[in-house]
Amino acid sequence: MMTSVDTDLIRILGDPLRLQIVTLLARETLCTTHLVEETGAKQTNLSNHLRVLREAGVVETEPCGRFTYYKLKPDVIATLAGQFAELAESARTAADNKRACP
Repeated sequence: MMTSVDTDLIRILGDPLRLQIVTLLARETLCTTHLVEETGAKQTNLSNHLRVLREAGVVETEPCGRFTYYKLKPDVIATLAGQFAELAESARTAADNKRACP
């Protein structure tokens, strides 16, 4: 049974800066300062995007002194990947299904 793809998560990850953040966090846990250096984004803009990702459950925070580190939650990405895999499998099985025109 095919599940629906999480359109809210697709919309959230569809933003180029958020996708860049997720890609960076897939490689290592980083603090806001590192993410500003890597992306070139302004700190306030980056913080807003990180808040969206945190509220969506894509990243989690880890306080470390006066810094906050961000870590990607791989299960969220794996679930989304699974939904796309199911969608692709459904398309393979339905490739020969054609609805007749009235």
